[in-house]
Amino acid sequence: MENGRIARRAPYPWRVVIPVEDAADPRIADYVRLRDVDLRKSLEGGRGLFLAEGEKVIRRAVAAGHPVRSMLMTAKWLDRLADLTGGDTGDVTVYLVSDEVMEGITGFQVHRGALASMERRELPSVAEVLRGARHVVVLEDLVDHTNVGAIFRCAAALGVDAIVLSPRCADPLYRRSVKVSMGSVFSVPYARLKDWHDGLEELRDHGFRLLALTPAESAIPIEEALTGGRNALLLGSEGDGLSSRWLAEADQAVRIPMSREVDSLNVAAAAAIACYLLAAPGH
Repeated sequence: MENGRIARRAPYPWRVVIPVEDAADPRIADYVRLRDVDLRKSLEGGRGLFLAEGEKVIRRAVAAGHPVRSMLMTAKWLDRLADLTGGDTGDVTVYLVSDEVMEGITGFQVHRGALASMERRELPSVAEVLRGARHVVVLEDLVDHTNVGAIFRCAAALGVDAIVLSPRCADPLYRRSVKVSMGSVFSVPYARLKDWHDGLEELRDHGFRLLALTPAESAIPIEEALTGGRNALLLGSEGDGLSSRWLAEADQAVRIPMSREVDSLNVAAAAAIACYLLAAPGH
């Protein structure tokens, strides 16, 4: 050991592992208080990072080209993630902790046992993600990270080409969104509108027909509106739905027909149905 750093000569000659026994250790500042949303927004935005939780998500983030800043894990994950902590990914520092210290750092039990601090990449422009796309989902002011992650997972599974976010929409790279999406935030191209008031014009300029999903009885069944071409499905915030402006800006209001006196669905459930129809063959 030298200055608290353990250089593993075998079986990992390229990896440096640093044991951490105190949750207040400043070296693991990237990982603190993961349930404090305001703190995490400030910290992650200021440092240009995000956190990936669990082996599958970490691997998908690396595969998408996000550099690893460091990793925080318990001992049982050293072998499982050995290939990500050296070699082509660079000489990544691993902070090794007990289950108790892990919980003290993050504020909850990390059941997947491993976290990685990853570098953010510059988001593409709306024009870039729309280029070549036919089926697009546009999210207006969704603030629940779970719903955002669920919609990304639906979009990836059901063939949606890209997602466009309003300026106030929740961050897809927030830990909860990434976790719920199972890493799908790394496989679906997305961009953020710079202007909420007139931003939909950019989609229309690229040849997209704007379909506003709403439970309103005056809206037509979504299947009737999908007649081919380039379609952008607008989804509104939890509870309130789409704003009156975006409803007015849409080319067509559409709904999911429902029975048994149920007037609406959770936005993630509605997105799953609508995405399936939107990207179905022939639409």
